Amino acid sequence: MAGDGHDVCDVPEIENLFDIDPYLRNVEKEIRRRYGCFQKVVNDISQSEGGLEKFSKGYESFGIHRTPDNGICMMEWAPGAEGLYLRGEFNNWAQTQYPFTKGEFGKWHLTLPPNPDGSCPISHNSKIKLVIRKKSGELVDRLSPWANYVVSQEKVPVFDQVFWDPPNPYTFKNPHPPKLDSLRIYESHVGISSWEGKVSTYKEFSRDVIPRIKSLGYNAIQLMAVMEHAYYASFGYQITSFFAASSRFGTPEELKEMIDSAHGAGLVVLLDVVHSHASKNVVDGLNQFDGTTSCYFHDGPKGTHELWDSRLFNYTGWEVMRFLLSNLRWWIEEYQFDGYRFDGVTSMLYHSHGMGHGFSGDYNEYFGLNGDTDALVYLMVGNHMLHSLYPDFMITVAEDVSGMPGLCRPVQEGGGGFDYRLAMAIPDLWIKYLKHKSDDDWDMSHICHNLTNRRYGEKCIAYAESHDQALVGDKTVAFWLMDKEMYTNMSNLSPPSLVIDRGIALHKMIRLLTCGLGGEGYLNFIGNEFGHPEWLDFPRVGNNESFHYCRRQWNLLDDKTLKYQYLNNFDRAMMQAEEKYKWLRNSQNYLSRKHEGDKMIVFDRADRLVFVFNFHPTKSYTDYKIGVNNPGKYKLVLDSDAEEFGGHKRLDHSVENVTSEEPWDNRRCSMMVYAPSRTAIILARME
Repeated sequence: MAGDGHDVCDVPEIENLFDIDPYLRNVEKEIRRRYGCFQKVVNDISQSEGGLEKFSKGYESFGIHRTPDNGICMMEWAPGAEGLYLRGEFNNWAQTQYPFTKGEFGKWHLTLPPNPDGSCPISHNSKIKLVIRKKSGELVDRLSPWANYVVSQEKVPVFDQVFWDPPNPYTFKNPHPPKLDSLRIYESHVGISSWEGKVSTYKEFSRDVIPRIKSLGYNAIQLMAVMEHAYYASFGYQITSFFAASSRFGTPEELKEMIDSAHGAGLVVLLDVVHSHASKNVVDGLNQFDGTTSCYFHDGPKGTHELWDSRLFNYTGWEVMRFLLSNLRWWIEEYQFDGYRFDGVTSMLYHSHGMGHGFSGDYNEYFGLNGDTDALVYLMVGNHMLHSLYPDFMITVAEDVSGMPGLCRPVQEGGGGFDYRLAMAIPDLWIKYLKHKSDDDWDMSHICHNLTNRRYGEKCIAYAESHDQALVGDKTVAFWLMDKEMYTNMSNLSPPSLVIDRGIALHKMIRLLTCGLGGEGYLNFIGNEFGHPEWLDFPRVGNNESFHYCRRQWNLLDDKTLKYQYLNNFDRAMMQAEEKYKWLRNSQNYLSRKHEGDKMIVFDRADRLVFVFNFHPTKSYTDYKIGVNNPGKYKLVLDSDAEEFGGHKRLDHSVENVTSEEPWDNRRCSMMVYAPSRTAIILARME
């Protein structure tokens, strides 16, 4: 579907891309070719379907719908099927009573008249299934790919489709918040969001968690595991029903209410969208939907991701493109999401799926034969559509570890169209340091290089720890720092502990350095703001289906005799400082000091802020000279050593630091500061 493109295709704003990175001129021909492929897809859709806006509303015609006269109409795309039927509770599960009629291009149609009394023949909340007649003549059950609600009985892993047609659908009360120019994201999983050992619900998340997020000062929520997945422990990344909100957590109307509650609190809500692959499930997934091994996916080896044991979409397929683009429209139009975090983008961009590839930065790695043009073009079309239709609020984030140049530049420049990419190397850095290096061996230059190693003009979201690192087999940052002492010495009534003291101090410093230096957005995984202990482990056979580790222990935070409150207080103060001084939306920073012997890092950002970090385990510096670019008086606005953050309150917050005219560290002037050991501070120039 992507075609061959055009070698000399006109890219309207390509010079902007070259102004940002002149080296991209060396691959100009390939950038233009890719844009030509994108342009061909958009033009073909316009000519054949009346444009992207119409094409991407496939959910209005595909799947099952109640007609204005209370009848039923259905349309499905099943090009490999020999026959198609509808059965369900409404007809006592008779297999072939209601056959579809085959139309053009592999589409099948069915209409059912209303009952004699005028009521709908299929009632709200009743179960239905499609029946596919394979080429062999075998009849097999399937769920509609467009199913918007699927449920499973307790202890039964297979889902059934439910006809969701509530008599009083939820009415949204709050508009989308305006588009943010900086993101402070609270990444969440609804199911694990209770302190109780259970699957939590949309309603409970609205009541119990959204107020916490708002209080902390985050401005966005990123929701995992909403798109329905049969295997709970997949963390929501093995999707079986792409249009269905997970029924584990409640009904579609309850999810709408939850998103509306977030909007009422002024919070943007992003959805984890998984278009990189799909579950291999057959009975309740997309796999072999029409009785063949292709349909929505590539046939043969190209259609399987061996490492993930999942199926790979055929992005050149016309109906596949309709399905995926309509899926992006659905979650916005039906549920009012404000944007997406696209999962597995690296896997999509390369034929190798990024496996066994280090990505050294050589542009041939990105613009050579390993690049998957079809997948990239799909992402370009998706981003173009989303930002064109929803310019006032749309945000898209790419989970890309490769650093593909231009991925986070506008499509009209020849870019991928994303607003941000995740700075995935940063959490890896911190885990490696905590696992393998003693405090004396922390390399200030290496840390700073990793935090600033991002493409100019392409925004990144920094995060100190990934949700993957909390999963069973690894530990949270807090647990790497403090481990078993968290069980015995996190009480304010416990004897002093050097391990806990170090852990709390470094946990605060790691978060602030990541937020201050690592990107143009910041992300925290639910619970890590208060140093969530232990790991995350979903109920499974190996743990006797236990929920003990599949929860967030808010009880630890809310117990004021424990020290978790101090880490949480610091997170709130950090978010509030960002909101006030807006450093994330000012991407320019200057690293003036990375001193190995002193273990000091100093940088300025947002014109009036100076960040000072002393990572030395034992040395404090009473009059430490730092470089400052803007002269004047500076006041202390954030101090990780403050008492409310569990610190030793070694700094006097009433002291004003005044610059001298002496240049220092390539800055125009300098000033003397007190830098206690294992402490981070922010100084703001007084206006």
